[in-house]
Amino acid sequence: MKNGLKQILFTLCAVATAPLWLSFRLLALVVNKDSLLAGFSQLLSLLPGKCGTYLRAGFYRFTLTHCAPNAVISFLTLFSQQDTEIAEGCYIGPQCNIGKCSIGRNTLVGSGVHIMSGKGQHNFDDPDTPIKDQGGVFSKISIGENCWLGNGALVMANVGAGSVVAAGAVVVNDVPEGAIVGGNPAKVIKMRGETKTSQASVKR
Repeated sequence: MKNGLKQILFTLCAVATAPLWLSFRLLALVVNKDSLLAGFSQLLSLLPGKCGTYLRAGFYRFTLTHCAPNAVISFLTLFSQQDTEIAEGCYIGPQCNIGKCSIGRNTLVGSGVHIMSGKGQHNFDDPDTPIKDQGGVFSKISIGENCWLGNGALVMANVGAGSVVAAGAVVVNDVPEGAIVGGNPAKVIKMRGETKTSQASVKR
């Protein structure tokens, strides 16, 4: 019964946001999709409460590469790249900035997390040319399923399934599956499921 009601709610939100996502699709024929998405995202991010959460998911279902209808996208969270995938059961906290990425099932993204489109967005090798004119490369970051990215984390590399990124960590290198990482730059603190005994034996 509860799941049935949720499906009806998801459908109603998709219908309610139809004028917005239809406008997006039409404008995308003549305007850069990423710039367009950023503008719509800024508007939708301002909608408060549960209603805003459902309406954002309803819109992003039809504008991102993929967005599950039950994804939770919280207040003031912004998207900058249309080629973004959000799988079932994902939670994205308030005030996040989400770039070009794929977020796996049941992953939790804390408040104020920035997932950037790789670490090569800005070239700066030529000191005689303004950095803004040197270009760069946008890469699609992969966040595995069942991960937890703590508040304020900055993510510029892939995060393996089942991993935990500590609050405030700066991820510049790929995180292996099942790892707990923290710091700047983020390093492996331990592997999930590792006991104190096993850690002590490794140190010996």
